Amino acid sequence: MVMIANYQYGWTFFVPDIQKKFGWDRASIQWAFTLFVLFETWLVPIEGWFVDKYGPRLVVLAGGILCGAGWAINSHATSLSGYYFGMIMAGIGAGAVYGTCVGNALKWFPDKRGLAAGITAAGFGAGSALTVAPIQAMIKDSGFQNTFLYFGLGQGIIVVILAFFLVAPKAGQAPPVIQNASIFQSRRNYGPEEVIREPLFWLMYLMFVLVGAGGLMVTANLKPIAADWKIDSVPVTLMAVTMTTVTFAATIDRVLNGLTRPFFGWVSDMIGRENTMFIAFGLEGIGIWALYMLGHDPIWFVVLSGIVFFAWGEIYSLFPSTCTDTFGAKFATTNAGLLYTAKGTASLLVPLGNYMQQSSGSWDRVFLIAAGANIVASLLAIVVLKPWRKSVIAKAQAN
Repeated sequence: MVMIANYQYGWTFFVPDIQKKFGWDRASIQWAFTLFVLFETWLVPIEGWFVDKYGPRLVVLAGGILCGAGWAINSHATSLSGYYFGMIMAGIGAGAVYGTCVGNALKWFPDKRGLAAGITAAGFGAGSALTVAPIQAMIKDSGFQNTFLYFGLGQGIIVVILAFFLVAPKAGQAPPVIQNASIFQSRRNYGPEEVIREPLFWLMYLMFVLVGAGGLMVTANLKPIAADWKIDSVPVTLMAVTMTTVTFAATIDRVLNGLTRPFFGWVSDMIGRENTMFIAFGLEGIGIWALYMLGHDPIWFVVLSGIVFFAWGEIYSLFPSTCTDTFGAKFATTNAGLLYTAKGTASLLVPLGNYMQQSSGSWDRVFLIAAGANIVASLLAIVVLKPWRKSVIAKAQAN
C-alpha cells in the first residue's frame, strides 16, 4: 500500500512541469489523473472476484508489474494520449493492490474491522509522505521524466516482491462477527449480484461520491491551487521546521491522510460507523470552507489543507468496514470493491472542477460546492443510513 501511494498522491508534482514542457491546458492534463482513479477503482470488483476465487498473491503480483509499467510509459510519453495510457496502466495495477489488501484485512479482523481497514488504507494515505521532498528534488534536478521512470519501476518491483507474502484466512482462522449497541454486523453473506440490487448499497455509494470528490479535487490540484493563490513557493515555518508552502502542505497532508484512517476506523469500532461519519464528514465540510476563506495565507493553507485531508481520508476505512458489516465477509473483497468504484465516479468531478475554475478564473464555486456536499453526506449518515442499515441487518437475521 505504501509503494502504490505515489501513483496517486505524487501526480500533483508532475503537472506543472508537464504543462510547461508541452503547453497543454491543465484540465486536459488532469484527465490523466481522472483516468488513473477510474481504472484504479472501477476494475476493483473484477480484481476482487479473482482474489475471492484464487487468493491475493497473483492479483497483487500483476498489480505491481502494471504500476511500474504505467509510470515507465509516462517517462517516455510525448502526447496526452501517452499520459492517459500510462496512468490507466498504473491505475489498474494500483487498484489490484489496493482492493486486495483492504479486502484481506476485512476478512482477517471482523472484530476490529474499522481499525484493520484503517491501518491498511493508511499505507496508501501516508505512504507518499517521506517521498514528497525527494520526488520534487528529483524533478528539479533530473527532470520529471526520469523521476517517473525510477520511482515507477522501483515501487512496482517492491510490490511484486511483497506479493509472495500475502495470505488469506482459512476457515476458522478469523474471529466470529460481533453484535453490540454500537456495531451491528450481518451474519448473512450477500453475493455481489445481491448487493447491487440493494438500495442501501446505493445510498452508501452516493455518500462516498459526495465526500470523495472534494478530497480528490484538492489532491489533484494542491500545487495548482497554491500557485494560483501565489503562495506555492513562500517559505513557511511551523514547529521549528521550514519548507515551501506546497512541500509543507503536501507532507503534512500525506501524514494526516494516513493517520485518519486507523484513527476514525478505531473510533467507528467504539461508537459506530454512522456516528463517526457524521463527525468526520461535518469536519471535512467545515475544513474545506475554512480553506477557501483563509487559505490565501501560507500558514493557514498548510494547517487547513491538513485538516481537509484528515477529515477526508477516513472514507477509505469507514465505507469498506460498513459495507462488510452490512453484507458479510465471504465476498468482502468484491463487495467492498463495488463500493470503492464510487471513488472513480467522484474523480469524474475533478476535471469539472478545473473547467469551473478556468471559466470563472476562481476556485470559489468549487470549494463551496465541495463543502456543501460533505455537510449533506454527514446528515445522510445519521438521519438515513443508520436506521436503514439497522433495519436491513435485522431483517436478514430474522430470515
